Amino acid sequence: MSIAAITHHHVEVQGLRLFYRAAGAPDRPLLLLLHGFPSSSQQYRRLMETLGTRYRLIAPDYPGFGHSDAPLPSSQGGDFRYSFDRLAELTEAFCEALGLRRFVLYAFDYGGPIGLRLAQRHPEWIAGLVLQNANSYWEGLSAVARDFVALNPTTPDGAARLRPLLSLESTRAQYEGGTARPERIAPEGWLLDQHFLDLPGRAEIQIELALDYHSNVALYPQWQAWLREHRPPALVVWSRNDPFFIEAGAHAYLRDLPEARLRLYDTGHFALEECGVEIAAEIVDWMEGQVLPASSASIVSCTASASA
Repeated sequence: MSIAAITHHHVEVQGLRLFYRAAGAPDRPLLLLLHGFPSSSQQYRRLMETLGTRYRLIAPDYPGFGHSDAPLPSSQGGDFRYSFDRLAELTEAFCEALGLRRFVLYAFDYGGPIGLRLAQRHPEWIAGLVLQNANSYWEGLSAVARDFVALNPTTPDGAARLRPLLSLESTRAQYEGGTARPERIAPEGWLLDQHFLDLPGRAEIQIELALDYHSNVALYPQWQAWLREHRPPALVVWSRNDPFFIEAGAHAYLRDLPEARLRLYDTGHFALEECGVEIAAEIVDWMEGQVLPASSASIVSCTASASA
């Protein structure tokens, strides 16, 4: 299989320089890739190389992540408040700056609440959804995640309870935990994520944003209603061994999107690290069969299990 070239860019959005990666020709069907915590667009590098020969792919870094600007957070005396509403607003402005008006939204982890806010604001932009451990249902939260989402800026020890999540040990565990073949997990992924987490001021940014996560759970009913109303084509790919977003959250999507395709993988939180080849093949098969005009594409995942 040929490999697509990835190019690297910055664009100014509301006074901030946002970094993004791009692959594929501008006239190809577009996928917008929204990353999770504690990563950046780097998590999509191999997926972009694989799919960029067929599609156009754009993957931004949010403010405070990766190579994008990281203004001082309001909790530290700055004038920028890190919230999921604010990141969604800037992602919307990013799309407008690049003229992205119709795309398949690929949302993972933090990309879920950012992307679904975007979908609420611009349903006409959404040609389809790929949801990778991007939770929208209470039953999809593990006990650990429920403790996490209970935190808010008024929690007396909230920052202290979150700080261990920013350690090298925790970052590495998010990549390697729950994997069936840990030898597939390249150390560069978690080492690069940790590099950015360890930059001056980045820990405070992540804590301020994490203390806003409860705002996402409050919006779950709205997102579920949006899915029922608009019924976008959807591919749900989920890690069975994710310690935060458990398998029940994947099945829950079928209540509101009964025609969605669900695929489960025996891996950990960062499914693309271990099962990227299989997930890429599943995306192509789904895109060609349900999103784009019918074609003869027939690519079968070797490790995923179908679920009704």
